[in-house]
Amino acid sequence: MKRILVGCLLYCSATLFASAEPQIPVQPKKMEMTRGDVKIMEATENIRYLSQKMAKEYLFLYTYPENARIKKSLYDTLKALGRNLQAIAAVTKDEDTNNILEFLAYSKEEILTLLKKKPTSERAVLMLDYSETLLEGADSIGSTYAYTFSPEEQMLVAAKNVKYLLERITKYYMALYKGFNSENNKKNLEDSISSLMQYMAKINNYHYPKEIADVREKVDLVWYKDKEILGNIEKYFIPNLLFDSVVFLEEKIDVLALYHSQNL
Repeated sequence: MKRILVGCLLYCSATLFASAEPQIPVQPKKMEMTRGDVKIMEATENIRYLSQKMAKEYLFLYTYPENARIKKSLYDTLKALGRNLQAIAAVTKDEDTNNILEFLAYSKEEILTLLKKKPTSERAVLMLDYSETLLEGADSIGSTYAYTFSPEEQMLVAAKNVKYLLERITKYYMALYKGFNSENNKKNLEDSISSLMQYMAKINNYHYPKEIADVREKVDLVWYKDKEILGNIEKYFIPNLLFDSVVFLEEKIDVLALYHSQNL
């Protein structure tokens, strides 16, 4: 029963705001997983994804300040962040978790203030910092509720990791092109691409039925083209194409996530 509950909530996270990168060592929980624990896991993974998505969208808005679609999406992403913070607050009784939530809620309000102002270089740097703050906070909370995944759950998490990394990669692609050429940003981009490739290798080694394997093949083809763009930032800058490509890839990854969810 526990596996079914975890699988359902993990899939919801994958289809809505998937996230997660294996930066936190996953250890078995000593206590039985409760419904509240699973909700917290889901919300922390959503926050990780949203933290990267928000920064990516702000950098797009900084590049195209009149783009109404991006601006609306930014506010929607911020609202989703708020819902996930509230979801954790509603069930946690852990003092450390509540302290982290207070700080993340403050960061959210600071981001809202920032969004009401004209995008500038200084505010773009602040948004990059906020995205890492949210990520670290979610990591800290999530580590408290980590447990050892079954092999099929590992595949579901791999799909979620791909979605998270797509947002993170695009964030650093935009940051580097806009002149934020710190060694840290370059390394984060390279590390994220490397991590995504590892997860794709895991997905490609899985034996899917034909209809799902066809979806995976589309992901491989599109990612191959995107990787060429990402490897030639000085030569290519086609953010709108990359933006739409990431949306396409995430939709296809959702199909893989659904397959693994149904196999739990």
